[in-house]
Amino acid sequence: MTKAAKFFTDEEKQRIEAAVRAVELRTSGEIVPLVVDAAYDYPRAEIQGGGLLALALAANLAWWLGDGSLWVMLAAFLLGYWPCRLLLRACPPLLRRLIHPAEIDAEVEERAKTAFLDHGLHRTQGGTGILILICLFEHRVQVLADHGIHHAVPQETWQRVADMVTAGIRTGRTCEALCEAIAYCGDLLAENFPPRHDDTDELPNLLTR
Repeated sequence: MTKAAKFFTDEEKQRIEAAVRAVELRTSGEIVPLVVDAAYDYPRAEIQGGGLLALALAANLAWWLGDGSLWVMLAAFLLGYWPCRLLLRACPPLLRRLIHPAEIDAEVEERAKTAFLDHGLHRTQGGTGILILICLFEHRVQVLADHGIHHAVPQETWQRVADMVTAGIRTGRTCEALCEAIAYCGDLLAENFPPRHDDTDELPNLLTR
């Protein structure tokens, strides 16, 4: 899996940052796209999955090599447990299949809320911060808007923005989709949140973690 720090090329990063600057010139909104490797490390799935995989391998080895010996199975399980865990850790698609979608959704939502606070989006003048969070491991996108614009834009609109980026990721055009989503956010904000005379660029235009 490509790491967040290298997910976009330098040219793509420049395009995204330019898209954010263009929106912030015509609105008072502050948009921060954030790309992270994963919202959470999911240790329970790794432990349970590694244990089940090691147990299956141990049972087969005991049957083939030890005539069903429990001692052979136990030894094989103990020897194979950590390699199986490491295998799952190194194979994100396989590990992701062991995690319930509801748990993934909850962790992505929690990471978005935490990132919103950690990166100071709640401190913008007028409360006009917007976070577009892309979680690579989970294949999820979460959009959060601050209180200043939350009342003016329906919640389902932000899901539409997230869906735009998600569709772009699935079709291999993440940069283009993200730029389009940023421009769409600008269209939503332009009428109700025009730029102020004392407006400044308060937040980074792209973050990768």
